[in-house]
Amino acid sequence: MTLTDELKFPGDQIGYIEEYVSGDNTYDDGNVIRSTVVGSSKLDNSDKTANIITQTKISVPKTGDIVIGTVEAVLGSMIVLSMDFINQRRVYNNVECICQTRHLRKKNVALIKDTVRAKIIGMKNGTIHATIDDNELGVLFTKCRKCFGIVGIMRDAVKCKECSWIDDRKLSTDFGKIEIIQSEKQ
Repeated sequence: MTLTDELKFPGDQIGYIEEYVSGDNTYDDGNVIRSTVVGSSKLDNSDKTANIITQTKISVPKTGDIVIGTVEAVLGSMIVLSMDFINQRRVYNNVECICQTRHLRKKNVALIKDTVRAKIIGMKNGTIHATIDDNELGVLFTKCRKCFGIVGIMRDAVKCKECSWIDDRKLSTDFGKIEIIQSEKQ
């Protein structure tokens, strides 16, 4: 086991994937193992893992984790989520992930400031990738984009209760059912 005194920052190289597997606070970018946090590297030769030892705990989701976040950007074929919850645990680290939306047949999958549930599918080139394909994944909370009023479900769209504007979104089966999200967003 080798512990270095040299401080590693997120994205710094820790080791090669031919020699070690990704451990705590690290990720495999396809060529090398990189740090996800600030700390000292620990290369464990007994089980061939590369880890980062840190004083503070920063939550970075792993593949398969369910995240709830706020849409920060809507691009042509993807949305960017700022994560607020990882596996139902509140986080305050401003970690973001991207969700591909090209294959979804919706005019507006989600809009900025919508609250969305997504599933982490991997990490590539230092970017966390997620999906909203499953029925329980998608928009959990939104407001009318015309008047910012409260909306209700109308088949697979939302309709404003104040101005009657109808908007197409990729809704979760739990849309409007999670009280924690609603109380924080109102």
